[in-house]
Amino acid sequence: MSFLGLTGKTFLVLGVANKKSVAWHVAKTLESEGAKVVYSVRSQARLDSLKGLLDGKPVYLCDLEHEKQTQDLAAAVGREHGPLDGVLHSVAFANFSKGMQPFHETVRADFLQATAISAFSLVELSRALKPHLKPDASIVSIGISSQVTASNYGYMSPIKAALESASRFLAKSFSADSRVRFNSVNAGPLKTSASAGIPGYLHNYLHAEKMTFRKEALKTQEVADTAVWLLSPRSSGINGQGIVVDAGMGWNFFDEELVAASSRLPGA
Repeated sequence: MSFLGLTGKTFLVLGVANKKSVAWHVAKTLESEGAKVVYSVRSQARLDSLKGLLDGKPVYLCDLEHEKQTQDLAAAVGREHGPLDGVLHSVAFANFSKGMQPFHETVRADFLQATAISAFSLVELSRALKPHLKPDASIVSIGISSQVTASNYGYMSPIKAALESASRFLAKSFSADSRVRFNSVNAGPLKTSASAGIPGYLHNYLHAEKMTFRKEALKTQEVADTAVWLLSPRSSGINGQGIVVDAGMGWNFFDEELVAASSRLPGA
């Protein structure tokens, strides 16, 4: 038996977009540890794009914007694969209908839609899955480092903060009659397909790399490894936490190299 104790356990993973996504790294790591992974993707088009990655695996379609689909997903997965040992929620969506705007210009409809899909869906999903969870199941969501306030990330920073808060309140709520745990993994900048679509993201990514203690960018697998540990029984004492995984970026404000670069006088 491996240290993580995942052999024979069953997990639901939501949010696989491609082989670069955090959800895929988590899923393949769970499978390598002997766990069974059940997948949920947003649409048939997304499933078609994942042909080859998910062939032969149990996959369900669910657009988390629609509560009925979330309820149907929980019922089907619970009936056919439950009870579950854990769930990974690695879902984010933003519709910048007027393009990237200053935060105070955020469109209400865009913000509420993104909040429903990216944050409140964790509440709806957990509620629907509650009858189909093991008493000591682990629910892990993927957020972002609290240090990320870049303007080109738009309104997603406060929404991801809401996701982390929702996870903590779910931990308290579920504790009334279960030992189900809720935690979030709050990642620093990653090289994923989703991030590639953010204007100016590459510059932020390279800057973040210089801010890490090791001067090496955070790897998606490192985030996935933390999520897998939180899903495992080896993290049984961790509940209601937001674990920051950023290679020290958030504590390295006064890195000597960056201080020298920013304080250099013109012409020096």
